[in-house]
Amino acid sequence: MAVAVDEVTRSELERIASSVKAQVRQVLRVRIVLKAADGAGNAAIARRLAVSVNTVRKWRGRLAELGLEGLKDGARSGRPRRYGDLVRVAVVAAATSVPVGPAATWTHASIADQVAGTVFAPISASQVGRILADLDLKPHKVSGWLTRRDTLDFWERVKDICKLYRNPPTGALVLSIDEKTAIQARERRYPSQPAQPGRAARREFEYRRHGTASIVAALDITTGQTLIETIERNNAATFTTFLDRLDRLLPRDRDIHMVLDNGSSHTAKHTKAWLAAHPRWHIHWTPPHASWLNQVELVFSALTRAVLRHGDFTSRSDLIEKMDAWTTQRNKHARPFRWTYDGTPLKEAA
Repeated sequence: MAVAVDEVTRSELERIASSVKAQVRQVLRVRIVLKAADGAGNAAIARRLAVSVNTVRKWRGRLAELGLEGLKDGARSGRPRRYGDLVRVAVVAAATSVPVGPAATWTHASIADQVAGTVFAPISASQVGRILADLDLKPHKVSGWLTRRDTLDFWERVKDICKLYRNPPTGALVLSIDEKTAIQARERRYPSQPAQPGRAARREFEYRRHGTASIVAALDITTGQTLIETIERNNAATFTTFLDRLDRLLPRDRDIHMVLDNGSSHTAKHTKAWLAAHPRWHIHWTPPHASWLNQVELVFSALTRAVLRHGDFTSRSDLIEKMDAWTTQRNKHARPFRWTYDGTPLKEAA
């Protein structure tokens, strides 16, 4: 005799049977009752699904008696709960509060101590972990977020810079300028080993420090060429000295549009006074926390990948020489970056 199921129940059973996330035992039970609903006999279902006839009878009967709820696991016997709701609430209250004292993060052991002092119920750190896992509560993990400033004109600035990149003003130069500071000159204590078939390159963990170097760079977005210069200090005086040099090098009869982020050397009074005294320089500010809109950051990223990340530098001078050599070599074949809106990764124009 077929098991009677309505359309709603059958639809739900078929959804579970085709789910890749459902539990294996749950899918098996559903397949049993679906075949029973199609009129198959107990013995035929048992042979088809490789189960016993008693198993088929059990789940047919559970569905007929309890509906879909009957296909779920029944309540299991076991030791009564040792900790009541008050203890569980105390664990959650501790995990969702700020720790008292110098510690800034809860541990399972510190939560257990807190609960013992709150509800006078001793509890182990492992039990605290089980309670938190059951609630998907992870007090040791922190997710960062940022309150965006300058919200009113965020998109206006973005549109202005993207328009500048995609449609530069006729007859004007467009520069993307920024600093990269505190670049470490590190020398490995022992020589690195090159890659071999089946084995990645190997590099000594320990290194010697030979100081740091900082650079300021200006990228011409229409040619892709970059001028970099080593700087001793990252301040407004150093920055305007770099702008003075650019102002002398660039044609006097052309306006200059410059993309800058909101770094302190760019927004200082000294820099603003310099800009006011040089009216052919037009500034396009990136929104706060959006310096990735500054194309020169792509050059810094390429420099890091090609030279800095796995580089070995015997001195600060060696670091500077290698950065200069890489820039000179890149400029020989430089191409502008393609600036897109559709999420396609940025790359140099073909």
